[in-house]
Order: sequence, then structure tokens, then C-alpha cells
Amino acid sequence: MALISNAAVLLGKEVRTEFRSRELLSTTMVFVLIVVVVFSFTFDPTTNESHRFGPGLLWMAFLFAASLMLQPCFLREQTNDTLSALRLAVQDPFAIFLAKIAASTLFLLLTELLMLPIFAALFNVSFGAQLPGILLTFFLGSLGISIVGTALAAISAQARMRELLLPLLLLPLLTPILVVSTEVTVGLMSRDAAIDWKGIGLMAGFDIVFLTVLWLFGEYLLEE
Repeated sequence: MALISNAAVLLGKEVRTEFRSRELLSTTMVFVLIVVVVFSFTFDPTTNESHRFGPGLLWMAFLFAASLMLQPCFLREQTNDTLSALRLAVQDPFAIFLAKIAASTLFLLLTELLMLPIFAALFNVSFGAQLPGILLTFFLGSLGISIVGTALAAISAQARMRELLLPLLLLPLLTPILVVSTEVTVGLMSRDAAIDWKGIGLMAGFDIVFLTVLWLFGEYLLEE
């Protein structure tokens, strides 16, 4: 399909650009590390407290990281005036969003996976056999954040106060998936660890609904 091939080419461009400069990953990693370390000193990381507060603090750090990562999502195209060229280069404008979503999800997942062992060590948490469930939760949560964040980044990129507009729009819309992601992570970190499949279904439904909405109306978000 032309949509998939165009998105794959644009995704390759996004990945090469990021790994050439490493601006987003390095900045995000340092920020999340500082947040997690500060939280570990604020809360005494006993086992009970880690199970209670750990998932919420973890997803809060991921949300801050995502806001930093999504802010320049469309700024390169705005600065270099290449968005119109991208729209002409692809048959379906949704390919641009699909590539941005895939790149943001990939970078956010990479940040989360690098921070997971540090978080486990600082908060005295052992995931053990629940690692597949943790990875699935991270993927669905990161995908939902990337879908909503990419759409809002396209809207705020042309705004005058885009640095303030994106977080203001992002936080209310992401509240449902953040709450569900935290609850699923709590279940995976509890003593009787188990995957909350209802929560997983809600996260998948959130991703599908917002991805469908973006597919239907994404072309209008790219209009100058």
C-alpha cells in the first residue's frame, strides 16, 4: 500500500534525523532521570510505598518526557517550510501523521525501556515475570500519547503561543489513558501481580478511536 510505503520512508527520515542529532532522546532521558531520582528521594522507597506511588510517578515522568518530545514534532517542517513539500510528496496526508506517530512512539518507548531498570533499582521494585505485561502497557500507553500529541502538535505548531498551548491541550485529553495505564501498572507491580485485561482493552480502544479520528480529519490539521 502507498500509505504504508510513504509512512515508512518518512519514518526513516525521522529516525535518521533524530539519531544524527540525538537532541530529543538525550534531553528527554536527562529530564526523566532527574524526575525519577528526585521522586526517589522524596518518597522513602519501601516496598509498600513503591507499589502505591511508583506507577503514578513513573507515568507522570513519561508524560513530561512526551510533552518535551512532541513539542518540536512539526517545528522542523514549519521552520524549513517543508510541510507543503511533504504533502505533495505523499499520496495520503495521513502518511505524515503515521510516520510522526511511529517515530514518537519509538523514541518514547526507548526512553521508557532505558529508564525501567533505573526506576526498579531506585524504588526497590522487581517486575520479574510481568515484564511482557509491562512492555505491552508501555506500548499501548505510549502509542496513545503519541497519537493525541502528534495531532495537537500539528494544531499548536502554527499558533503564536505553541509552547504553552500544547501542554494545556495535551493534559486533559490524555487523562483517561494515563489513569488506565497507571491502574494497569499498579496491578503488574502488586504482590499478586496480574494483567488487567479490561484496562488493556480500554487502552487499545482509546488508541483506535483517536487514530481513526486523526485519519478522518488529519488532512485539515495540515492546512496552513
